[in-house]
Amino acid sequence: MRIVDLIEKKKKGSTYTRDEIQFIIDGITNGTIADYQISAWLMAVWFAGMNDDETAYLTEAMAKSGDMLDLSSLGNYIVDKHSTGGVGDKITLVLIPLLAAAGLPVAKLSGRGLGHTGGTIDKLESIDGFRTDLSIDEFLAQVKNINVAIASQTLELTPADGKLYALRDVTATVDCLPFICSSVVSKKIASGANIIILDVKCGSGAFIKTKEQAEKLSELMVSVGHRLGRDITAVITDMNQPLGFAVGNLLEVVESVDVLKGKGPDDVRDLSVYFAALALVKAKKFENLEDAEVYLCKLLDDGSAFRKFEEMVSAQHGNLLSIEKGTYDKARYILDVKSFSDGYVSRCDALSIAKACKMLGAGREKKGDEINHRVGVVLAKKIGDEVKNGEVLAYVHADDENLGKAVCEEVAKAYETVSEHVYAEKLIYKTIC
Repeated sequence: MRIVDLIEKKKKGSTYTRDEIQFIIDGITNGTIADYQISAWLMAVWFAGMNDDETAYLTEAMAKSGDMLDLSSLGNYIVDKHSTGGVGDKITLVLIPLLAAAGLPVAKLSGRGLGHTGGTIDKLESIDGFRTDLSIDEFLAQVKNINVAIASQTLELTPADGKLYALRDVTATVDCLPFICSSVVSKKIASGANIIILDVKCGSGAFIKTKEQAEKLSELMVSVGHRLGRDITAVITDMNQPLGFAVGNLLEVVESVDVLKGKGPDDVRDLSVYFAALALVKAKKFENLEDAEVYLCKLLDDGSAFRKFEEMVSAQHGNLLSIEKGTYDKARYILDVKSFSDGYVSRCDALSIAKACKMLGAGREKKGDEINHRVGVVLAKKIGDEVKNGEVLAYVHADDENLGKAVCEEVAKAYETVSEHVYAEKLIYKTIC
């Protein structure tokens, strides 16, 4: 086989075989296909597309291009959840200990934030002493011991995806559904899960902007997962405004602890419970979502979920004492963002809030950048809330006063008010399985 012939084949709209796709991924992984040829192939696929079988072949080849984590020793049902990226998205921090408290073993490998979306590992590392760099042996031993671990990725999972993404980013092919699907699903397969919950976010603060795009991607990922023997459920959720009130690493951990104790914002609680209920039904712990949700709410309200989180944090050398006492390391300045009119909040733009947090230093521009764990934005008002002239819309947590004032102006622009009462979009648009 020659890559030039395979580029020509896709250029003409023909369908690849499994062996042809394996040849391409092998060449990308071992460096025998030049970047300019990979780039040409990416664009050919962007224009001609791939059918579901081709996308499944691509996903499987990418999953097997590097290390494969074997979690079979943990039990028959291994659950993993992935979010396509959002603002204030702290669901993993609540969901993972909640599932573990419900009796499911959860071995979660997570990443750091990049761009405007935050990363679970960055959030956890804002906890005093918390260690995320577990070896695979430590990682598995902890799950066997206490049912849960969250660690940063130390294995070389899906190296082909890393090379492809770098080129997709500079060849205007990031938005190609077969590539998005194979990137997400290959990582989950390589991570060892057989029950996979995908949170496909859409709206201003998400990579996917429309419900239609989100539905197409969700259907493709579910189809590919089934072809590869994985039970995948995709849930399309709203990301036009941030999840919860807190946006920023430590601030989100504090809010997550509230939810794990049966308090905190309803949207974070509701989404966490729904995802956990899906997992429990898939793992045959419950026959229906309603009974599972009642049980999970009890685990939040009686403190069981928090105690499991506390156990995980302690096992990974962390300490929640300062968060529980409210003595955690706070930003030097907390500045008010006030409304200039009466009315109802009609817009609380997630992307604008994310960019404001990034200005403060809560996010990173490129891999390896340092971040400030204690800065961020805490919302006081969200879509549908009534607001009076001069009332606080949000609080900016900053370490530099002048920068904080500039960020306040940006946060103010994220808000719009109207005279008539409005309602936020539904949190969950659709579930596809």
